Amino acid sequence: MNRSTLTGLIAGIIAVTAIGAVASTKYGLNPLADYADVISVEPNMKSTKIPRESCRDELVTQQAPAKDERRIAGTAIGAVIGGVLGNQVGGGDGKKLATVAGAAAGGYAGNKVQKEMQQGNTEQVSERRCTTVYDSVTSQEGYKVTYRLDGKESEIVMERDPGERIRIKDGAPVTGNAS
Repeated sequence: MNRSTLTGLIAGIIAVTAIGAVASTKYGLNPLADYADVISVEPNMKSTKIPRESCRDELVTQQAPAKDERRIAGTAIGAVIGGVLGNQVGGGDGKKLATVAGAAAGGYAGNKVQKEMQQGNTEQVSERRCTTVYDSVTSQEGYKVTYRLDGKESEIVMERDPGERIRIKDGAPVTGNAS
């Protein structure tokens, strides 16, 4: 072997050894690295409440709008009937007084009768009623991992299922959560 081949061979061995050391450290391939045994792995679930509006139409009974709010028709009809009945009573000036009193009492009574009729006049209308309801959505956020290190059990949350063991670096598990 000549000298340049020997130099190339030594440089190649050094380069392969260095690359292997870096790769084993970076990707957890070092058989001498510390590991913790995984005891259990469960999905880490999170519930979130999401608000939404829920609407429905309901039939509601309400008083119908009055066509004659001042009850003029009831008052007038009552006054005419009361006046006619009052005119049937007495004679002379008493008859005139009875007619006026009958008209006044009839007008009052007609007004009240129309009021009662209007209040009893109802209609059903559809009203939209809305409330806020909450939907619960459950999603998985990583894994809850129980592991044993030096005889002590601990729990951490990891992005991925670690398998049978977790790599330990500086006395703490390498979770994969940090970038």
